[in-house]
Amino acid sequence: MSKLDLDVLQSEMTAWRRHLHTHPEFGFEEKRTAAFVAAKLREFGLEEVVEGVGGTGVVGTLKRGSGNRAIALRADMDALRIAEQGEQPYRSQTPGVMHACGHDGHTSMLLGAAKLLAEEGGFDGTVRFLFQPAEEWGRGALAMLDDGLMERFPFDEIYGLHNMPGLAIGQFQTRPGSFMSAEDNFEIVLKGVGGHAAKPHAGSEVLVAACALVMQLQTIVSRRLSPADIAVVSVTELLTDGTRNVLPGTARILGDARSFRPEVSAAIERQMGIIAVGTADSYNLACEITYTREFVPLVNDAALSQEALAAARTVLGEANVAIASEPMTGSEDFARFLDHVPGCFAYVGNGEGSAPLHNASYDFDDRGLIHGARFHAAIVRHRLGAN
Repeated sequence: MSKLDLDVLQSEMTAWRRHLHTHPEFGFEEKRTAAFVAAKLREFGLEEVVEGVGGTGVVGTLKRGSGNRAIALRADMDALRIAEQGEQPYRSQTPGVMHACGHDGHTSMLLGAAKLLAEEGGFDGTVRFLFQPAEEWGRGALAMLDDGLMERFPFDEIYGLHNMPGLAIGQFQTRPGSFMSAEDNFEIVLKGVGGHAAKPHAGSEVLVAACALVMQLQTIVSRRLSPADIAVVSVTELLTDGTRNVLPGTARILGDARSFRPEVSAAIERQMGIIAVGTADSYNLACEITYTREFVPLVNDAALSQEALAAARTVLGEANVAIASEPMTGSEDFARFLDHVPGCFAYVGNGEGSAPLHNASYDFDDRGLIHGARFHAAIVRHRLGAN
């Protein structure tokens, strides 16, 4: 495209992104978003646009030439249950729901790439545009796969992007191998006998034990795992049935754990059980533990990561493309696709002054849209070179 055309595309993507930001939808509720995406893909002239994949997912297919290889590009569509604090004119009109992770931007970047590739071509083969629901749940990719994604819309490799606060606009990072962590969720319930706050000796209240347990859980990473393994154990909620003058008889401790290897995840679960049961026994309490695995580790293909870096350099410049120095302990549903085909996930900058992801004041920086769209198009042309 000419410079003028890129300016037009940037303006269009900005309008799309702000429309989506105004009307956010939670996971598996993205009906309005999916309809908007499908309408745009049809407007661009894609050969096939299928809605309802995995519930509310959309898959668009674009073919050029006679090549028999296929590449998938993926964006997530869902928002979070967070009340937005921003004052921008396009702020959320859905109470208690907002795009606090930039999925509105991801969707708009992929729509921009679809329009660019549909108008220009420059590749030989098939591109699958995957618009995924419910990434924040860690369930949307599985829903699409369970709905026959690989059989109905086969592809050989896959690429995805996520905006990154703190990284300058126009910068790109990825990493071969382990890139993002698994996420496990846990709930520990302590049960005893509550009672009057003036007579703690008359029962077996749970709050002191729960506080002790929260502190003991911090020793899993610091004292029970190898220092060579990256792991995080975070307690995020402590809930009881007590009140100001009532000692609680039940306490629930909830949180999550992050790791990069199944063996480490298993060790965290095992050590958590030892600590929780031991603490409960020492306070004469019963203990129940629920431990679930929500996200798998995201492991980029080594060769395709280098391909993604090379494609990024062609549109962003050598100085703006880098290999990330270390993996990130955040988690990503994109990892489920990498269980089926090789691929690469990467970050694009959302600005050094950006609010953090999942923050009520976060907003996607529209200046990054054109960079994401151009990378998507570049990796397709790089991997499906035209005859």
